[in-house]
Amino acid sequence: MKIKIGTRGSALALWQANWVKSQLQGRHRDLSVELVKIKTKGDKILDQSLSKVGGKGLFVKEIEDALISRETDIAVHSMKDVPVKLPDGLIIGAVPEREDLRDAFISAGSIPLKRLRQGARIGTSSLRRQSQLLHLRPDIAIVPIRGNVETRIKKIETEGLDGVILAAAGLKRLRFEHKVTEFFEPEVMLPAIGQGALAIEIRDDDDAAKELIGFLDHEKTRIGVTAERSFLRTLEGGCQVPIAAWARVDGESIHLIGMVADVDGGSLIRDTIDGTLDQAEALGGLLAERLLEQGARAILDKLLENE
Repeated sequence: MKIKIGTRGSALALWQANWVKSQLQGRHRDLSVELVKIKTKGDKILDQSLSKVGGKGLFVKEIEDALISRETDIAVHSMKDVPVKLPDGLIIGAVPEREDLRDAFISAGSIPLKRLRQGARIGTSSLRRQSQLLHLRPDIAIVPIRGNVETRIKKIETEGLDGVILAAAGLKRLRFEHKVTEFFEPEVMLPAIGQGALAIEIRDDDDAAKELIGFLDHEKTRIGVTAERSFLRTLEGGCQVPIAAWARVDGESIHLIGMVADVDGGSLIRDTIDGTLDQAEALGGLLAERLLEQGARAILDKLLENE
């Protein structure tokens, strides 16, 4: 039997797809797996920040199109890139166990964030990271950067930056962990929805694919990601907004922290909610509604006006 995996062509995306490939072939000895590299809109537009490119599914749409047209059999994405509304006929068939969900700081001279000089220049393409950084250190300057993991790390030297912030999961997967100056705990900098998790997407009518990948689904990770994505789904207003959430699944309980902020970090609203595993979907929506009542609606409306 042979299947084709759709993936982006970056080093991190290929690591993720190859990891899924190795897991599948380890489980199904007679399975032949081919990787199909697909360039997405987000890969093609590198001279603008993600917030200016806009749109949903920047790193997944073309891969989903190949899945829908049956050019591929499964797709492997970073969960944080997957829009909360999937195209008709597609489902997330498996969510493997989550890697480190934290953000990591790599700085020139290994200087931690709190000890950086006033006016330090920090590179990031994420409004979520930008807002939380400026909330912690209003004096620093944010420099938008794009590119793969290695390219962004090199920009510390090529663009004279004091540091860059990247997802810990990608750094660990590509063996750049030794370059990390410090990891930010979620209580300090909330991660993106689904950060550190993978999404294995399939066609809803493909029972063979469902059976093949089923063993990769990690219940605890799926439940946590479900709560986070429900939070995002309730808040999403069509504009680029600093939104973050983290669901900690502990035994039979979920502890969900959510945040909405403006881009300069001046207004940052956070709250938490607790519940049971079977309430994951509902908890995300409830927490989002709570934040909207606390001022997130005004932030969303303001940013929507500026689109």
